[in-house]
Amino acid sequence: MRLRLYHHPDGTRVAYRERGAGPPLALIHSAMLSHKEWEPSVEQLSAHFRVVLPDLPLHGDSEESPVHPYTLDWFAEVLGGFAADVLGPSPLIGAHGAGAEVLLQAVATRRMRPSRLVLMSSRLHAPPEHARSRALWRAAAMAGAIPGLDRVAGYGMRAVFGPGRATRLSVRGNPAAHDLLRHAFADAPGNAALARSWAKCARAWPTGAREDLLELYPRLDMPVLLLWADQDRLHPLATAEAALALLPNAQLRVLPSTGFLMAYDDPVGLARERVAFCG
Repeated sequence: MRLRLYHHPDGTRVAYRERGAGPPLALIHSAMLSHKEWEPSVEQLSAHFRVVLPDLPLHGDSEESPVHPYTLDWFAEVLGGFAADVLGPSPLIGAHGAGAEVLLQAVATRRMRPSRLVLMSSRLHAPPEHARSRALWRAAAMAGAIPGLDRVAGYGMRAVFGPGRATRLSVRGNPAAHDLLRHAFADAPGNAALARSWAKCARAWPTGAREDLLELYPRLDMPVLLLWADQDRLHPLATAEAALALLPNAQLRVLPSTGFLMAYDDPVGLARERVAFCG
């Protein structure tokens, strides 16, 4: 895949990969990962689309400077600028986890209007599952703002999210998932700037239910695909079913025997559903 860079007007650097020809299809990864989340499905998808895989700021090869605010709305602004510059008007776009939160914020604030929208397993409007674990992670990430701790915080992050954790995120135990997490945290140890940026993001990110999205759903008149894993403990199917009832032009598809890392559990099924929906 070819590596390219987008530069936002505020100086933010977004690295992205692309492969294939045809209509652009962008896929936005979840928190703590990178474009590599989608690699298992790229070969099948690139036969139909120009597949565009950005690294969100704070991830992969993209921006990590602590000069930026790293709020949800700021991420949405950067994503909207990226889409306008790289994808063009009315893109095909899908997102997973925190990436779906950013995408919905960009749509809600009219920074982009996709022609078709693929929302993969995420919390959507619901409060996060496993609130205690998330609170502990938030507190640990915010410690990166403390001088001295900013240089060691990355070692803790790599220990917590080491390759062994991939086994619990992939229902089918795909060993390639180990490389995904290894790559995601390769630059974290000793990286004080990254730790301070993550602290800002953890402090600013919404922690409760997103009731504003319940008002957004009925206004989303473009086709929407809710593509869910059946064994993702972080994102229950009931959340997708509640959103489906409010979305005027949506369908729900569930991939059997898949967990958080759907592309590593069933790359062919994931690609098949996207091609069938995006055409």
